[in-house]
Amino acid sequence: MSYSIRLALAARSKKEIPMSMNRANAVIAMAVLLITGGAYLSLSPGTRPVIALAATATPSMGVSPQYDSTHVYVAPDDFDRFVASLLATFGGTTSKQGVFTVTPTPSSTMSQIVLTPVGIFSVFGFKTPIPYPFGVERTGYLVTDMDAAIRTARATGADVLVTPFNDAIGRDAIIQWPGGVNTQLYWHTVAPSYAPLQTIPENRAYMSPDRADAFTRSFLAFSQGKVVSDQAHAPGIEIGRPADTYRRIRIESAFGKMTVLVTDGHLPYPYGREVTGYEVANLANTLAKTKAAGVAVLVAPYTSDQRDAAIVQFPGGFIAEIHSRVS
Repeated sequence: MSYSIRLALAARSKKEIPMSMNRANAVIAMAVLLITGGAYLSLSPGTRPVIALAATATPSMGVSPQYDSTHVYVAPDDFDRFVASLLATFGGTTSKQGVFTVTPTPSSTMSQIVLTPVGIFSVFGFKTPIPYPFGVERTGYLVTDMDAAIRTARATGADVLVTPFNDAIGRDAIIQWPGGVNTQLYWHTVAPSYAPLQTIPENRAYMSPDRADAFTRSFLAFSQGKVVSDQAHAPGIEIGRPADTYRRIRIESAFGKMTVLVTDGHLPYPYGREVTGYEVANLANTLAKTKAAGVAVLVAPYTSDQRDAAIVQFPGGFIAEIHSRVS
């Protein structure tokens, strides 16, 4: 979540985030261990071995999923319509809309935060050209210590695309994981205090077989997360190819949920365009709300892995997966 978005919520801040160099160094040491040859976890038949964390690993750099947001860039003309469609679909509230500079170089963007029960959205409508590499980062992650987070990211094999820069209430940076997934990291001088989410959104990262293991090792080492499942032959209907199978890795950490979809890249539209999946109580009811709000259903509902799921496109072009659990 970038500086301008966080500024609107700074009044909710409660306490300073603790910074411990001993803990930070321990996190980095654990990250190096995992990258260079950590323990392996064997899963059930039909799955692949994946790197697992030690049972008593050092604390994560993450805080909690309600502090992590999906970044959405829309044209200024679509900005209000997009925000309204999010609220109509998921419910929630917004911060006050404003125009800010949110990059370390000169720029100007409309910005607003949308807080919904299923996840936070940081919405940007740039009035100037968007400075590189902003615009392709998918998520903003709150970290407990920016300097330690950057050292840990580098130790796990991530690239620092934008080195930390100051804003009015903290610091920001952009990193790139192996496989090309860009993430913004941010830190507050005074820690924010947001209500927990009703359901945790999932980042959806499409990977080639060549980079999937490197990405998984790197992200696990950074997040101190765990692999919930690693299915070598997941149903291909989940990527628009019902006659085939693919590898699906599900990860959970203090940063929330992550699904890694390992494919050959032969993906029908719109698969691969959705960067986040949102869990709702009832998919059919939610889709009825989306249609009334001008949201297009790109992939009709289907059932797989104990969930009903669909893919939709909001006004302004943002594409998302929406799902509900099957009893």
